[in-house]
Amino acid sequence: MVTNPPDLSLVVPDLSGRLAVVTGANSGLGFGLARRLAAAGADVVMAIRNRAKGEAAINKIRADVPDAKLTIRQLDLASLKSVVALGEELMAEGRPVDVLINNAGVMTPPRREQTDDGFELQFGANHLGHFALTALLLPLLRAAESARVVSVSSLAAGQSNIDFDDPNAQRGYKPMHSYGIAKLAQLMFAVELNRRSEAGGWGVLSNAAHPGLSKTNLLSGESFIRGRPTLGARLARLSWRLVPFMWLDIDEGIKPTLYAAVSADAHGGAYYGPRGLYESAGGGVTLAKMPKMVRSMADSERLWQLSEHQTGVSFPP
Repeated sequence: MVTNPPDLSLVVPDLSGRLAVVTGANSGLGFGLARRLAAAGADVVMAIRNRAKGEAAINKIRADVPDAKLTIRQLDLASLKSVVALGEELMAEGRPVDVLINNAGVMTPPRREQTDDGFELQFGANHLGHFALTALLLPLLRAAESARVVSVSSLAAGQSNIDFDDPNAQRGYKPMHSYGIAKLAQLMFAVELNRRSEAGGWGVLSNAAHPGLSKTNLLSGESFIRGRPTLGARLARLSWRLVPFMWLDIDEGIKPTLYAAVSADAHGGAYYGPRGLYESAGGGVTLAKMPKMVRSMADSERLWQLSEHQTGVSFPP
């Protein structure tokens, strides 16, 4: 028997005095999340690569939310040096982090590209960069009263497995497959982080969300890729015009992530998405379908060890 997915009600509480760190907050989903969190009273750290774009984003947010408390911090997830620098900067300030949203990313560069540290760009930036950032900020998350870490995954995460012998696609690169692997890794990390937090008494709730089919800068080809948008991005933009009902605007696309980050009813280890056909569009929030590999503790442990080894950053045992 087929049952309808639950319709979860999103209520954003007063976030005055709370500190939220949002990666990739100058555009797309990250921009929408930063604006909504600031409107609820949160202090928002916009962790981004391009300061000029960040300042433009702040001006746009303050046009709607004049009292928005926003600061820009430099972060390039394709550079572990940059990730460590931000971690050290926030640790030196010592303010507890209430919400960390691992949102920024790169999608389907047509040719295999590498991070500054030699990782395949999508796996390195989307997963390893956020893995390292979360580890570095863990003391500040644990210092908060009830911290949350939200990893933004994707419908593309429904991959059958990760090749642990070749996670950086050195033996063969397929743009969408590598993107799906990176997003699956982010989802596995989110669930495993929550399990370890519960086992270790860290007091940090970790979950994940995906935006369905949303009109983000990733699909416009603006992400880490410079120059012309990819063929997939151009086709996506064409479909926005031809079948607009299949695509969510940013204000709708952020709802699953916002629910995961601030709702009193959100659970650790859960995965949220839009309540629509195949979790793609339709708006609202519901529980998303977990790929089989996410439920494998052995695979999650292996990914965790691989991530610590490749980043050189570790969590408490």
